[in-house]
Order: sequence, then C-alpha cells, then structure tokens
Amino acid sequence: MKLYDTPLAPNPRRVRWFMAEKGIEDVEIIPVSLMEGEHKTPDFLKRFGLANLPALELDDGTCVTESLAICRYLESRYPQGNLFGATPEETALIEMWTRRGELLVAWPLMLAVRHTHPALARLETQDPAVAEANRAAGLRGLKVLDRQLQDHEWLAGDRLTIADIVAFIGIDFTRMIKLEIPEELSGVTRWMAAMRARPAATVAV
Repeated sequence: MKLYDTPLAPNPRRVRWFMAEKGIEDVEIIPVSLMEGEHKTPDFLKRFGLANLPALELDDGTCVTESLAICRYLESRYPQGNLFGATPEETALIEMWTRRGELLVAWPLMLAVRHTHPALARLETQDPAVAEANRAAGLRGLKVLDRQLQDHEWLAGDRLTIADIVAFIGIDFTRMIKLEIPEELSGVTRWMAAMRARPAATVAV
C-alpha cells in the first residue's frame, strides 16, 4: 500500500497518528507537495478523483481518500489496538464523539487557520469574516468537549480512540495562528497535555 501524504495539513496527520498508535509500519509513504500543486496533477486526479490528501492506494490499485475512510480501512486490516470500537455500544459512542470533535471543533478551527495564516493564502481565497466566524464556532465547540473531559480521561471513555485523534489534531493545528485555549477549559487543557505526551505525538508531527 502507498499513502500519499503531506506534512502541512491536519487531515494527513490524522492518518499518521492513527498508524503510529497501532504500530503500522509497512505502508509506503509518498510525500506530496501542496504548495507545488502535486495533488492537482492529471495523474493524481485520474487515480483519486479529487485533489485531496491523504490518499491511499491499495495493492490492487483501489484508491481511497478521506482520512477517516483510510483509518477505517487500516483498522480492518490491522485490528490489534482497536481505535474505532470493540462492541456495538462503544462503537456508537466513539462515532458520536468523532463526529462532534470534527464538526464542532476540528473543522471550524481548521477553517479559521486556513483563512488567517498568510502562508495559506496560496491555497485559499482568504476571508477574515470566515476566519472569525469559524474561530468563534470552534471555541464554542471546545466547551462541549470540556464538559465531557471533566469526567472522562478520553473523549469516548477510558481509552484513546479515533475521536481523540480527530479532535486533538484539529485543535493543535491552531498553533499556526497562536490560538490560546481559554483557561477555564481545564478538561481540554489536561487532555491536550496527555495527547502531546503520547509517543505518537513525536511521530505524527
């Protein structure tokens, strides 16, 4: 298998982190330059359909994009160290918190960065109003996560799952614009420190 990857974007980092947590080391990493537009070449678009990263090419030539779809596939191929749920009940809770983490926090905060950071103007038609609206929405979403993390070590319960990876990487992306987590969100602050202390954090940078 080949994983088409870039160090600049948060979605590919989700897959790298996921692989690091599960100890997956036999996937070939193919670096792709966003700034040079290598994800927009005719060959890439023909194979993957969209100029999206990450992208996974399977041994039979099947091509998959979307970070969560790639992680789900890898979970099925490498079931040890389950991160998507071991029972129907746990799977439902993990899915719920993955969706909340992505829609309420990660996605708006990533948009805030994309519409703010000067270097990303090469990739985005930036709009300060879009940046501010999404920044505010992401900070509201953090309050939802904080309520959960006041009483739980991890978002979906007592162990790290894909929900934590998705939410953390979206939040951590805001270091590019030096966004500060409000002090009163002590649950989020404690959880962020725990995520940064994991071995995967030094691999999936």
